[in-house]
Amino acid sequence: MERRRFLKQSGILAAASGLQRFMPVAGPFTINDFANGNIPEDKKLDKNWIKSLYERGSVTSYSKTKNELRYIGMPAGGICCGTVYVGGDGRLWVWDIFNQNQLGAVNKTLPIQLEGFNAKEINNIHGTLYLEPAVNTNALQQGIALIIRQKNDTITKRLHQDDWDEIIFEATYPIATIRYIDQRLPVEVMLQAFSPFIAGDADNSGLPATIQSVSVKNLSSEPLTVHITGWLENKILQYTQKEKTDFKRANTVLKDKHIASVFLGCTTQNEAIKTAADFGNMTFATLDKSALCTGDITTDSKDTFQIVKNLVSPVANAPIAAITSTHVLKENEAAVTDFIISWFMPNASLNKDQLKEVADAASHYYASRFESSTAVANHIAQRYPFLKEHTLLWRDTWYDSTLPYWFLDRTFLNISALATTTSHRFKSGRFYAWEGVGCCYGTCNHVYQYAHAMSRIFPELERDTRERVDLGISFDEATGMIRYRGEGSGPSIDGQAGTVLRIYREYLMQEDDALLKNNWPKIKKAVSFIIAQDKNKDGMEDTPLENTLDALWSGEISWIVGLCIAAVSAGEQMAKGMEDTAFAAVCRQYTAQGSANMESQLFNGEYFIHRPDPKVGKKEIGSYDTCHIDQVYGQSWAWQAGLGRILSKEKTMSALQALWKYNYMPDVGPYIKEHPGGRFYALAGEGGLVMNTNPHKDDKPYGEAKAWQIGYFSECMTGFEHQVASHMMAEGMIEESLVITRTIHDRYHAFKRNPFNEIECSDHYARAMASYGTFLSACGFEYDGPKGYIQFAPKWNKDNFKAPFTAAKGWGSYLQSKQQDGQTYSIIIKYGHLKLNKISVTKLDDIPVKQVVATAGKERISLTYTTNNSKVLITFAQPLLLQVDKVLKIFMSKL
Repeated sequence: MERRRFLKQSGILAAASGLQRFMPVAGPFTINDFANGNIPEDKKLDKNWIKSLYERGSVTSYSKTKNELRYIGMPAGGICCGTVYVGGDGRLWVWDIFNQNQLGAVNKTLPIQLEGFNAKEINNIHGTLYLEPAVNTNALQQGIALIIRQKNDTITKRLHQDDWDEIIFEATYPIATIRYIDQRLPVEVMLQAFSPFIAGDADNSGLPATIQSVSVKNLSSEPLTVHITGWLENKILQYTQKEKTDFKRANTVLKDKHIASVFLGCTTQNEAIKTAADFGNMTFATLDKSALCTGDITTDSKDTFQIVKNLVSPVANAPIAAITSTHVLKENEAAVTDFIISWFMPNASLNKDQLKEVADAASHYYASRFESSTAVANHIAQRYPFLKEHTLLWRDTWYDSTLPYWFLDRTFLNISALATTTSHRFKSGRFYAWEGVGCCYGTCNHVYQYAHAMSRIFPELERDTRERVDLGISFDEATGMIRYRGEGSGPSIDGQAGTVLRIYREYLMQEDDALLKNNWPKIKKAVSFIIAQDKNKDGMEDTPLENTLDALWSGEISWIVGLCIAAVSAGEQMAKGMEDTAFAAVCRQYTAQGSANMESQLFNGEYFIHRPDPKVGKKEIGSYDTCHIDQVYGQSWAWQAGLGRILSKEKTMSALQALWKYNYMPDVGPYIKEHPGGRFYALAGEGGLVMNTNPHKDDKPYGEAKAWQIGYFSECMTGFEHQVASHMMAEGMIEESLVITRTIHDRYHAFKRNPFNEIECSDHYARAMASYGTFLSACGFEYDGPKGYIQFAPKWNKDNFKAPFTAAKGWGSYLQSKQQDGQTYSIIIKYGHLKLNKISVTKLDDIPVKQVVATAGKERISLTYTTNNSKVLITFAQPLLLQVDKVLKIFMSKL
């Protein structure tokens, strides 16, 4: 098979042809560069390639003629509503909306015997879709065709890759723009595929529907008629039908004041069928109320339906609905048809054993808001101008930036995991998620604590999860322990620490301090639980507990120690906010002692290590003297939460430089050949940041244990890589950060696999949402909603910088620029509002500031300011309420 490429003796599938253009331009390397399994210290990266990483570039586009469309699957449904992909040519596929609780976006195994795996088949836990990415696999027939009539000619064109000379897919999540090109046709054709997605509005972003907006423009001098016809097959109960057939599918044409539509349902006398996971209904609709509709394309005599009938393959008891919207276009005239496909599959089928005590887990949140798919379609139709306009506004605001297009893609698009069956909302509104599609239950806190995107884009979901789950369902009142998988688990130490940090982050992402005041006793207990795990009271956690690498490690482990220090530091800040001075002092003493001891006892002169428990030694699994990817993760988290330094800059930088030196490889092939057994998240010919390396060539670097988890140490898992990239960016290692991020981006180039599916232990893995942290670091962004404080400190393009930002109740754009007589800083609110008392910005040169003037709209704002090195803190005399179209502009004049 084309995708099955073996690297001899390693069991690793390797790159064959076509991949060289996507790996970093590096080399040449010789065999000596990799002697004894070494990683080349000199990465030999091409200077011109490095330079290109900083450049704005253009919209990321994939092309049919370059063979880049076949693996594309952009999630195009509402968040927490299942998975529907829009493919590279605009067709919809996967259709994982039927509550099958499957493993992976496509349930796929490969018959391969690999060293380190006993099974003859590997599945999505091991990265199946990384090795052999899925292509358009249709659970039901769906499509759109254009019937173009001009004079005596009639031309039929499907929106299908086989029907066009060229198709260009613009990958601007949450909207895919697809352009269809045939030089012989007198029309310009474009499809925009999306579901409503508005940052800060989880309800309007969580509609079980997908939209296909087709626009056609007449490029000829003669009028023409275009019939835009879409079709959708009724496959309700498509899985149940394998066992039961006592039901009948039926499509019904509906007319409504808002839409023309067809209802796709089924009837049965068997009440048990109505409880099936794939029981429900769908609606196919258009906003064109004059459109022609049919419930069965095979029986309708209208000519457009007869033409399209030849494009489908009807089967018994699966009628195909169709809708035709007709436009007569003059020269240069354009028209748009908006199709809506909505679904209503209320019988959620998440693991019954794990959720048997959770009453509201049996149904979806959208089923508490709507009574049918038609109600969903009508909801969208009635609000369509707002929903479409603001989805486009978010897309345009996100990409209206001086940051590179590729960088904006890779740091944001992983939030699309929320629009897959990785993510769910129960009937009560509770957010619940797998780690990856169908894999590892319970919104696992030692995975989700890496993921920064949802908190910044949908803060209401994260806040609710902190209060309802972490400080509610999962909380142990006696000890302050937070169960790491909701109802069904015990403690994990990194998850506990990360969740305390998330509580603090969610507090910062609100306009008031209600989250803190309402939950302080529990938060205090949660912080105290962390402190209590320090058995020898040296400020370094040393109790063996579960962690994200799925084992109990003994000893003092730098990445866990540092993460606990960061969490207790957050505890100190929250204690101050509650005026609990005694507990703030306890936290301060712990962090001061822990930081000092971590630097003096866990730093080997180059990087931070894992010191074994002297009573246990190295009998158990651990990272010990190796160079571990998360070794300064606590400091990384501290930057994300605005906590400042918890470790010295000198030692932190040394550790990050060691990760670059020992763990980053422009080509992981030679390394994984010497270290087989890991899963497949980077292949020969591709670059990556390896989890653990053994610079000192210890004979038993990971202890005596023959543990399966050791396989993790040779892998490249994107969530961990993004975490390091965000930290490097925050510390000023901009080039290294961009290289790592671009390396991941290139691993997921559409020529090779689905750009929207970063894989780790199944598809659309939640940890990959750590990528958003790199964007925040690039902007130098900090926000404290209760205090009305915001900061921007861009890492490059400082003299002319623009980027989006989100806050508690609104979002917009931040701009800064340098002029001859001074510097200008602006905030433009595009949606909602921003309450602001203080703003911190960075001077763009070393010339002292003479004066600071601020205006909000036409009103001049009274202020004071202080300077600290390059930072300028501006405090407004009265709180500002910035709303849409009211621009805050600050001008700093020079001496």
